[in-house]
Amino acid sequence: MTSVYSKEHRALQEAFGTTKLATMLDENWLHDAVQPDEQAFIESRDLFFLSTVDPDGNPTVSYKGGPVGLVKVVDDRTLAFPGFDGNGMFLSMGNIVGQGKVGLLFIDFENPHRVRVQGTATFHREDPLLGHWVEAKYVVRVAISKIWVNCPRYIHRYQRVATSRYVPVACQTTPLATWKRLDFVQDVIPDADRVAAEAEGVIDLAQYQEKWEKGEA
Repeated sequence: MTSVYSKEHRALQEAFGTTKLATMLDENWLHDAVQPDEQAFIESRDLFFLSTVDPDGNPTVSYKGGPVGLVKVVDDRTLAFPGFDGNGMFLSMGNIVGQGKVGLLFIDFENPHRVRVQGTATFHREDPLLGHWVEAKYVVRVAISKIWVNCPRYIHRYQRVATSRYVPVACQTTPLATWKRLDFVQDVIPDADRVAAEAEGVIDLAQYQEKWEKGEA
């Protein structure tokens, strides 16, 4: 496994006197296969942060939320996660199709802990795992290059209150995203969403703002 450090990393380590520590972590802590405790942690998460890179090298970081088990450990060198209905921009997915390099950050905010993953991702509209998640529209597979447990020192402690009402659940109708009910998007959203918006009631920006302020959007 190649080193995670570049010459710029090494120069900073030298400047701050952390070269020996950084070398020890690089050689003994980072690895390329998921360990049993890491698998248990990853598969217990209902959110993670995904970083991708666009064609110009600009990073994009995205929050991904869903049910517990949002990310599946396919084998000790492969992760998979679903794509649900989104805003239609496909920023992260376009970067994955184009560049492929990704970083994933898994965090427990209640019992501070985190795991970091680097790898190469591929986008699949057809995949054997597609039925593993309710209403998944595609699957992303990540070939792991590096994985490691990261220091939890600065993780703030937050209490989990509830799962988002938009997370698909088997045998239940998933609510339409409230922003898709806005009057000024009706001409640009997919036909099925427009029909659903008309059924639930089209709203204006002031009504949306009121729902947002109440945490109902």
